[in-house]
Formats: sequence, structure tokens, C-alpha cells
Amino acid sequence: MLNITTFLDANACRLEKEVFYYPNRELRYNSKELLTIVSGIGQSLKDKNIEKGDRVLIYLNNSPEYLFSLLAIWRIGAIAIPTNRILTSAELDYMISDSDAKLIITDDEARETIKDLKINSYIIEDCESFKDSEVLPAEETEWDDLCQLQYTSGTTGKPKGSMLTHGNWFTAIHNACDVLTYKEDDTFLCIYPMAHVGILWAIAALRAGALCITMDFFEINEYLRLCEEEKVSVLSGMPPVIHTLTNLEEEKRENLSTVREIISGGGPLHRKIWKKFMGQYNIPIINAYGLSESIVIGTGTVIRPEDYATADRYESVGHPVCFSELKIVDEDDPNKTLDKYEHGEIALRGPAIAKGYWGMEKETKESFLEDGWFLTGDIGYIDEDNRLFITDRKKDMIVMSGWKIYPTEVEETLIKYPKVDEIAIFSINDIHRGELPVAAVVWKEDEDPEGLLEYSREYLARYKVPRKIFTMDELPRVNGWKLLRRELREMFSQ
Repeated sequence: MLNITTFLDANACRLEKEVFYYPNRELRYNSKELLTIVSGIGQSLKDKNIEKGDRVLIYLNNSPEYLFSLLAIWRIGAIAIPTNRILTSAELDYMISDSDAKLIITDDEARETIKDLKINSYIIEDCESFKDSEVLPAEETEWDDLCQLQYTSGTTGKPKGSMLTHGNWFTAIHNACDVLTYKEDDTFLCIYPMAHVGILWAIAALRAGALCITMDFFEINEYLRLCEEEKVSVLSGMPPVIHTLTNLEEEKRENLSTVREIISGGGPLHRKIWKKFMGQYNIPIINAYGLSESIVIGTGTVIRPEDYATADRYESVGHPVCFSELKIVDEDDPNKTLDKYEHGEIALRGPAIAKGYWGMEKETKESFLEDGWFLTGDIGYIDEDNRLFITDRKKDMIVMSGWKIYPTEVEETLIKYPKVDEIAIFSINDIHRGELPVAAVVWKEDEDPEGLLEYSREYLARYKVPRKIFTMDELPRVNGWKLLRRELREMFSQ
């Protein structure tokens, strides 16, 4: 038997300390309270006839209720579907239909968004009411039993549900604790969306018995205040956050005096920003490479302080983590392994790799090979020291502040706008966010960029909305059919 939430029972028995703090509402919980709250939510789900294997969506803002609901779903053997609060009703409807979900956990604020969805809802406003619940024994689950469907958009335009198991998460939690060398006296400040697999870092902190502090979203002044007042030792970050920190006045940098390491990832960190940050703070940057299908660091690579004596070295994303295997394969023939410094598709293998994509046999076979290797869709090479360097993307995915945006998915939505004849979504570089999604549009008659943006905001999550719209007479294509996104990027690069 392996139910990953049993670490809550072990910690409740041995730890007499605070392990979770939510400053937005001044909520603080110790290990025993964490176990009883998760148990209470789990029992309430069982009372609503949620059984082992049932799919349950979570549609909440970053909050204790979100994290504890996720753990409660796992505890009763059901399958969690974390969703981001910025998703539209149409985007939620697809996930509900695709997964055949039985329930959506949400709050009063979201009633208008979910009112037309064909699914029962469970309103959770405050986890405080579950503090005195009886401990609910963890459901018996096995290594390969599903505990989560992590939806990630695909180049076909249809989001794919990565099938994550208790064993996948067990491995990922172990590796996150290992990479960050978490200890019980650590304090971790988390800014990652709970709908994203990046919540791994917070769950790993709980597993280690450290204090986990979660913010609703990144806001620099609150971020600095918490670092100083709570004596944060492990800090969550990403390239835009690290960039922001390099632009602070010198006196504000002292707020990070207790930080021993900061996490990066979700996109490239430019060398000049890395050098400036190290010069100002001398705080090691832990840069992890992974995907939803590998639960970030579950099966992937990481660059540690000993790996980057110079800024040039920092462009690497490091070595494989524990239990992980890495190789570079030919883009057209994944059975052909390439040599050092040869550019090809990055392939990963290890116990945190998802079982495949829910209900998508063809896509599963294309990415999850029979011998256990997973084709990531990223292009890179391995150097003489077995460090991985990422150089390009096989697919045209855009990464903005860690958010992954797939052009085809956005195009299939926006082409429905009546005044659009043709549209291409591509990226332009942005030193703060890494990349920004923009659109090149061929109009049927009158130009209407403002109308298209308004339409985008109605039917797309905010991060997918194009930041600029460029008008063109025709889109660049090969022989009139294959779209040249690279040419568009070069044409409109800043």
C-alpha cells in the first residue's frame, strides 16, 4: 500500500510545531491540525458519495482550502484535477467532460462562472471548520493508482490530462526534499499557483516538517516583509521574480539575509540577470528542469551551486536528479540516441513519469515510449560533464513567467472572431517575463484589434491573451501552407 498522504500521520505523531502559515488571513496550523483538516474535508467528500477513483476538480484561488482539498482528495483515493481560477467556464467544461468528473470544489465567488456547468459543486469557504475533525484513515492505494490529472495544453489545441500516480508523487516529493535539503527548521515561502505541479515544493516542505508559508500571488513588498519577519531560508522564485529582486534598493536586499537558496525554473534565466543577482545577494540559485508529466523535479534535472562557477555554466539546467535518466534522441527517430553536443529531443525516464494522457491513446504512444522513455518536446544537448542545455522547442510552446502557452490552442479560439481571416500566435522576447504571446492577424475587412482583445479576454485565461496584435496582409508560409512562426518572431522581435 502507498497513499502519499500518510506522511501527515507520521508528522502529526512526532512534530509539535507550526508547519503551515497563510498570512493573508493570519492562519497558522501545526502538524496535528493539518491532519485533522485534511481528514475533515476528506470525510465530507465521502459524505457526498465521492469514492476511490472518482475525479474531483478544484476551482479555488490560492488558499489553504485549495492545498488541503488536494491532499483530502488523495487521502480518500480519489483523483484530483487542479484547475486555475483564471480559467473560463468553457475551459472548465472541456476538462469536466473529458475526465467525466463527479464534483467541483469551489467557493461562492465562482458561482457565476460555474452555474451552467453540468457538475455538482461543493462550496468550501473556510477550512477552520474542519480543525476538530476525527482523523480519517488513508484509503488503501497502490504505487500505480492515479491521484491526479494535470491538464496541460497540447499542440492539437485540446488540453491533455497527464495521469499522475501516488508513486509518481512519492518520487517527486523525495527528490524535492533532496534537491532543497529541506530540514525541520527550514521556512519555505511559496508563490506558485496551487493548480500547477510547482506546488510540489510546498508539499515537500510539509513532508519534511518545515514551515510552509503560501502567498496568494507574488507581490514584492509582501514577499520582502515575509522573508524578513519569518526568517525565510528557502525562497520560491522564477526568472521574472529574480529579475525584480536585482532592481531593488540596496537597503531592501537585507530582507533576504536569512535565505540560503532560491528556486528558479519555468523558463530561461538570462546570464546577465544571474550574474547581477549573485553579485548583489550571493544566494545560490537552484534551477530545475521538468514538466507536468514529470512533476517538475520528480524525473528531471537540476543545477546546483557546485555546477555553475561562472555565468556561462548557469545556462545549463544541470544533471539528472535521483532515479532519473536522461538522453538526447533524434527528433525524427527516438530510437536513435545522439552523442555529446548533438542537438536533439530531450528524453527522460524515471518513476515520476506520468502513466500517459487520459483518454488519448495516440498522443500517449507518441510521447510515452514502451521502454519507459518520455519525449519532452524540448530540444537540447548534453555536454562532456553530462550537464543538460536546453536550446529550443520542438513544439512552438511559449513560456511566459513559467506559464506554458500553446499557439494552436489560442489560434483555434481566436479564429472564431468574425473579423479575423487568418491568425498566428507566436512569442516575442521580454527580459522580465521571458516571452510574451502576440498575434499576427490578417483581417477579413476592417481592422479591429480592440474587439479581438475583448473577445480573447472572454474566452481565454488571462495569461493566454495576446499582449500585442500586428496586422499583416498575409502570413509567412512555406509553399503557401506551413506557417513560419520563427520568421514572425524575427520580424517583430524587439
